[in-house]
Amino acid sequence: MANPRKVAFDDLESLAGEHIGTSDWHTVDQDRVNMFAEATGDHQWIHVDVERATQALGSPIAHGFLTLSLLPMLSAEVLNVSGVSRGINYGSNKMRFTNMVPVGSKVRLSQKCVSVEPKAGGKQMNVESTIEIDGQDRPALVVEGITVLYG
Repeated sequence: MANPRKVAFDDLESLAGEHIGTSDWHTVDQDRVNMFAEATGDHQWIHVDVERATQALGSPIAHGFLTLSLLPMLSAEVLNVSGVSRGINYGSNKMRFTNMVPVGSKVRLSQKCVSVEPKAGGKQMNVESTIEIDGQDRPALVVEGITVLYG
């Protein structure tokens, strides 16, 4: 089980430029892919038609945005900031889906803090997040996410 790095809101700046940590591995199974397809209306066969996708690709693949949507869950395993009243997803600067995630694969998150700056009475934290695929050289996703945290 992951043991998230702990830091106080007042000490966030100390993370700038540092590798924050890495989550546990999590399996992306077909049930999760199917539920994501239902939630988003994206029923493209490469995701949900197991037989056809297996014949064409070797297995179905997870939606890119499903991979992105794992960030909150995985991030909670990487960093725990105390003294925060709320956090706001402010967007992202760069996002690349660099590899497909075959259903049944294990993924994990590795994060680096790019910067921490004052913002609107809080602190804007830019974090480079990389979702790795077990056994693959190329990650599934690389994104620089922006969060504003308030004490």
